[in-house]
Amino acid sequence: MMKKIILLITLCHLLLPLIACDICGCSSGNYFIGPMPQFSKHFVGIRYSVRSFRTVLNEDKSQFSNDLFRTTELWGGFRIKRKFQLMAFVPYNVNYSNTDDGVRANRGMGDVTSIVSYKLIDNKSVTKDTLSIAQQLWIGGGIKVPTGKFAVDTSEIVSSANNQAGTGSYDFLITAAYNLVKDNKGLVANVNYKINQSASDFKFGNRFTAAAFVFRSFRKNKNSISPNLGMLYENLSANKLSDEKIIHTGGYALLAAAGVEIKFDKINFGFNAQLPLASDMSDNQTKVNWRGMLHVSYAF
Repeated sequence: MMKKIILLITLCHLLLPLIACDICGCSSGNYFIGPMPQFSKHFVGIRYSVRSFRTVLNEDKSQFSNDLFRTTELWGGFRIKRKFQLMAFVPYNVNYSNTDDGVRANRGMGDVTSIVSYKLIDNKSVTKDTLSIAQQLWIGGGIKVPTGKFAVDTSEIVSSANNQAGTGSYDFLITAAYNLVKDNKGLVANVNYKINQSASDFKFGNRFTAAAFVFRSFRKNKNSISPNLGMLYENLSANKLSDEKIIHTGGYALLAAAGVEIKFDKINFGFNAQLPLASDMSDNQTKVNWRGMLHVSYAF
């Protein structure tokens, strides 16, 4: 069964159409985690994400870009004793730009990221009504290594930087994740702050992301299905060139999300769709469209 799911993800990756954005910096990394696979120890898996945008310049409506970034990613979580967890992400990115200037394609391995988290809180209790309540709080940090190709045109660095497979820099992350489960209901939330460094005198703006989901689990033996609803928020600082802010870059987006996590013994399959509620990207020149993610994971 797992082979069939992996094959489905691969076919989707090969067949979906693509497009990419010059000014918003939206392709500089995807660190949305969302609801985690429901395993208590280690897992490895594959996830596939799509992000869609459309940009039209305010001063010249004839200049446009229809954007879709897609990433296929190996990822995993590994518990180290009782208090620590290591997570790793190995992405493969495909960017294909369809703009008023023509078509521009770029694909390749992205930047590898690793995050180490410490379990600060781990409480479990049973109420007088025999309800089981558990909560965990994880805090951590990580590093993104510039393993992806970053070969910009120095004469057009602002427009070419966003279409690369990587960002060309060592970047750093601060993370926190909170889980609250009460019998078959729960809340999961995570926040991430990514501190970007410069490459070729160009610096993507720092990125803050936050997400919260509520879910309900329906269990039978070792299997379960857990529908979830959530909200996502991200804020991008302005990009910089030679330490000077680049106009019409940065912004924020608020999205609603719905999805489901399905567990068959040691295999977890999940997907979610995200739609924008409000956004102001690139001085309202970039419109945030739909997003989506699906994954399959295996516990060991």
